Amino acid sequence: MEAANPALPGQAAPPGEETAGPAVPASPEAKKRRLHLPRPVYTLGRLLILALLLEYLVVPQLAGPRKVLSLINRVNPLLLLAALALEVGALLSYGRLTRAVLPPTSKVGFFTIFRIELTTLSVSHCAPGGSATGTALGYRLLTRFGAQPSDAGFALGVQGIGSAIVLNLILWVALVVSIPVWGFSAEYLLAAVVGGVLLSLAALLVLALTRGEQRVGVMLERVAARVPLINGDALRSLYGRLSDHMAQLARRREALVGALVWATLNWLLDAGSLFVFVGAFGHWVNPDGLLVAYGLANVLAAIPLTPGGLGVVEATLTTLLVGFGTPSGTATLGVVVYRLVQFWAPIPVGGLAYLSLQASRRHRDADEEAGDKVPMLSILRRLWRSGG
Repeated sequence: MEAANPALPGQAAPPGEETAGPAVPASPEAKKRRLHLPRPVYTLGRLLILALLLEYLVVPQLAGPRKVLSLINRVNPLLLLAALALEVGALLSYGRLTRAVLPPTSKVGFFTIFRIELTTLSVSHCAPGGSATGTALGYRLLTRFGAQPSDAGFALGVQGIGSAIVLNLILWVALVVSIPVWGFSAEYLLAAVVGGVLLSLAALLVLALTRGEQRVGVMLERVAARVPLINGDALRSLYGRLSDHMAQLARRREALVGALVWATLNWLLDAGSLFVFVGAFGHWVNPDGLLVAYGLANVLAAIPLTPGGLGVVEATLTTLLVGFGTPSGTATLGVVVYRLVQFWAPIPVGGLAYLSLQASRRHRDADEEAGDKVPMLSILRRLWRSGG
């Protein structure tokens, strides 16, 4: 008789026969080789890398390699540093906006808020419609570091809505000044429609929170009663707390003025960064034209098509800046470098900020545990971190 051939790897054993011996467990090295990132994360990472390569290797070539090299050789490095400082100022202003709308009794410090803003900005730049994910993460981090849940939700909502209102007001003022000089464009109409919708929704929300809180609360409770897994009483209670927060903020005139000032500074400093980045390559855009281009690009970026308006902002800014008289090569390089600082840099910086927040949380928990046993040790640690 002939010996039976053993089954090859990956093939089933012949009928009536069994493979000899138990299955050999996979080695740790083999398991590591099979570990992969989740498919959405892997796909998103590939798309971001592709976008980065296109933006910084392909797009500048459209202006002509010789022209690009000539502009790079003539760039003013001091202006690049000034533009970077303006962008940092814009980020700090956004953090101050959050601090302004939080209650004065909130325990969350500005440095913590700033790191939370960087973290949420990083997340919002990594996924389409990422602002919703970033806001959810910001809420989680604010509550983890001492903010009351209702305070955190209200602050993030007012921050987003108020910032959008200020941006649209800046755009409309720039349009009023610019249209008589530069003429009308189809992009203006699209941005005006999008901005009008955003402002209308914001106005309805503010009206619902300040004038019709009782009727809206009852309506929300009735609607929630017909939706499974939603507690109508809890939803109405949450809405009532948000209305109370809005009433308290309305009574805090200084906080309202401060929020308006910081939101305006955030947008103007960011636009100023773009202005100086383009100027560093040898051309100064008229301020009214720059604000129109900047406002239109950011209003269109609110449509959740790509992360942080990636591609939409670049195309809109470059096209409109050229239309306002900026040389093509200068507009392309200025926008590309601006987006490197404004869009791409916050991604790794936000990751570092998140790690810093996690370390701060662990240190605080360790301090609380040590404080129960050695109170003086906890006090000395806090004095050291606060600079004495």
